[in-house]
Amino acid sequence: MGIFDKFKSERDIVKKEIVEVPWHVLSKMEDLDEAVEQSNSKPVVIFKHSTTCGISKMVLRQFEKDYNYDADKIELYFLDLKQNRNISNEIESRFSVRHESPQLLVVKNGTIVHHDSHQGIDAAHLAKFL
Repeated sequence: MGIFDKFKSERDIVKKEIVEVPWHVLSKMEDLDEAVEQSNSKPVVIFKHSTTCGISKMVLRQFEKDYNYDADKIELYFLDLKQNRNISNEIESRFSVRHESPQLLVVKNGTIVHHDSHQGIDAAHLAKFL
């Protein structure tokens, strides 16, 4: 640790170790349709996040820290619930999965095959769907 490290945030210090997660923003119904179509060729993950919830923020940070999958193996979609609650409602209606926040859903061949919420969300769970 260098002398100036005490002025850096924890994220700055470990930045080299953090892999940026390749999110696609889910902001239109067409994006949801596209994600479901993509699930026919590879698993699609939808992360439903409330931007005003501390628990959601903590879970998202932990997920991103632990995420280590190749972009060609899985597609990630990020849904901002405050901006796009209508899309979350459509997911609940279309797939019969009760809305929670934060929530992670795995879609394969147009069907929800796994979902977790709150502290149950774990990037390691995705390995069994690849």
